[in-house]
Amino acid sequence: MSPQQPAQKQDRQPGRETEMAPRPAYEPLFPGVGKLAGKVALISGGDSGIGRAVAAAMAREGADVAILYLDEHTDAAETMRIVEAEGRRCIAIAGDVGDPAFCRSAVDETVQRLGRLDILVNNAAEQHETKDFTAIEPDQIERTFRTNMFGMFFLTKEALKHLGPGAAIVNSTSVTAYKGHTTLIDYAATKGAIVSFTRSMAQLLADKDIRVNAVAPGPIWTPLIPASFEPEKVAKHGESVPLGRVGQPNEVAPCYVFLASRESAYITGQVLHPNGGTPVES
Repeated sequence: MSPQQPAQKQDRQPGRETEMAPRPAYEPLFPGVGKLAGKVALISGGDSGIGRAVAAAMAREGADVAILYLDEHTDAAETMRIVEAEGRRCIAIAGDVGDPAFCRSAVDETVQRLGRLDILVNNAAEQHETKDFTAIEPDQIERTFRTNMFGMFFLTKEALKHLGPGAAIVNSTSVTAYKGHTTLIDYAATKGAIVSFTRSMAQLLADKDIRVNAVAPGPIWTPLIPASFEPEKVAKHGESVPLGRVGQPNEVAPCYVFLASRESAYITGQVLHPNGGTPVES
């Protein structure tokens, strides 16, 4: 099978969309129908990849959007342009979700500038491929958990001060939570923790009519891929799934819109699996 995308490598986590070839597809596939009209969504890792596609899709459905990102300023500016082109407001806030003080200030700024908070999308993540398990250093384990898992705790804790009945939290887990991954063990462990976090928070918040669900993408074409793997592996990303190709962010974003909207009012504590047909046990 010929490569679906050219071999390429980035040297910084979590990667830059501006440096990818080809660029990921973020444009929503269908017209909006107002599923999120009048809502405000806060999306961590919203500058690129799945986060950008979710921002675009939610904006098309009527939501104003705040995106959090680490330091990818060019990507964040482009995502703001995309959201504003849909006729919605957008703010971008740079910082580290692993820092509880940043999470507190980011939520406060979102509410202050956009007026409310209805949807939290916990999407920020990093991963580091390590072929020798014994070489995984404590600093890497802590860093991966701090970004992927601790940040989810911090943002959710702050968001709950503002989320009311009918609000939704959507967390990004991964197919690796269900299938494992031999060279991304610390990353896969965080994603398994996110599944348990999602189910636990769904039970905790059910009586408040705040729903908590998750999305477990398979191999998706995002900046995290060239930032994590060697070029020859990047070129083959997605070949192993039944559909035989990498997925695009705009093929994943509708899951987040559905779980954030009242269209899924009877769904909580669940995980959707846009993964190209990979069998999983939930």
